[in-house]
Amino acid sequence: MKYLAACTLVPVLFFAFQDLGSDYGGMDWLTYDYVAWLLMIAPTLMLVLFFRNRELIRNPRIGANFSQTIKIVAAMYLFWNLIGALGYSWLAVIPMLCCLTILVADRQLKKQARA
Repeated sequence: MKYLAACTLVPVLFFAFQDLGSDYGGMDWLTYDYVAWLLMIAPTLMLVLFFRNRELIRNPRIGANFSQTIKIVAAMYLFWNLIGALGYSWLAVIPMLCCLTILVADRQLKKQARA
């Protein structure tokens, strides 16, 4: 859960500091590129985390919050990377596929666990 929290909060905090730093602090070096790349790297790291912790999804008594949290975060990053693919770079398609993989694989793992 700590790694998932780091993958979630770090890009959001960078986005907040970029906005505040460039508007009020005069930090011209802190651009949207830093935030965009973090928004594209985080879903890839989340996919690795998801596959390393598949057992938490198969056994809901151990990892009930992990499954819900990673689905919410994957949906959030799917939305932001869709905007990034349209406005920033076509490379945002890769993290979008990572987010879709997390959402679909979570459902498949739960179906396999029930059977």
